[in-house]
Amino acid sequence: MSKFYIVDPSYEGVRIDKWIRNNLGKVPQGLIEKSLRAGKIKLNKKKTKSSTKLNIKDIINVHDVEFKERTIEKKIKFKPTNEVIKENEDLIIDNNENFIVVNKESGIAVQGGTKSKKNLIDIFAKSKIFENSKPYSVHRLDKDTSGVFIIAKNRDTAKLFTSLFRLRKIHKTYLAICYGELQTNKGIFNQDLIRYEGNKKITEKSKTTYKVIDKNSNYTLLEMNPITGRKHQLRKQLSLIGHPIYGDDKYTFENNLNTTNKELMLHSYKIKFIINNKKYTYKALLPSYFRKLIKTKRLNFLN
Repeated sequence: MSKFYIVDPSYEGVRIDKWIRNNLGKVPQGLIEKSLRAGKIKLNKKKTKSSTKLNIKDIINVHDVEFKERTIEKKIKFKPTNEVIKENEDLIIDNNENFIVVNKESGIAVQGGTKSKKNLIDIFAKSKIFENSKPYSVHRLDKDTSGVFIIAKNRDTAKLFTSLFRLRKIHKTYLAICYGELQTNKGIFNQDLIRYEGNKKITEKSKTTYKVIDKNSNYTLLEMNPITGRKHQLRKQLSLIGHPIYGDDKYTFENNLNTTNKELMLHSYKIKFIINNKKYTYKALLPSYFRKLIKTKRLNFLN
């Protein structure tokens, strides 16, 4: 049985394997690759690779492929109250014609998943700020990480930011409190990080520069500038050198799990970039619990 699909504007510039997962089912990457190699899924009647990016009105031909319905998990949109919308609007650092910058709170996801949950994109989709447009997520920030986050107001700006991030033209600074005393006051984390796609093991190189702001025998407050953008990069890197981030219950050691403060002490503090020769720099104030822990652990942060 053959079917064809016409790519709509919302998928312009998106990889074909992502389109397949979003439209045909939650398909393992290996099965997508196999179907593309066999020509069971073609782009404009030609074989293509999973990394190929789509254009508007491209035609995706699907022949003799049936992905079971049970593999499809539809995202459920979060329906925010007016109070929740107002709370997040109050966190906006800048609002211009092309994008907003928010000081994201810890505990809120950027985008919704397969279960109904609170997330920024669904919240701002109902905000009057996006009354004549829609919010576009242009980068990642873990649910439990607080701080600077950019949301584009139109597709062109979203594509621009995506390109700037890919070319490493956007510079981010994070602050973290980790366990133990780092022996060197500045340097580079340069490690291979491992993740899995199903049963497939993937090794990725990661690089982050860092500088210690203050430390004692038990804790270190440091500034980090990621060069690469791997998932959970900073959390993994600090854990690998034996100094996991305070409040991290995923990349930590058993004796660190009984902390009274459950928030992740990782904050996206500053972001810098240039658009049309104009320099942009945004800072996000530290959350109260972060400032409190700095004081409690007798660390100094002058800013």
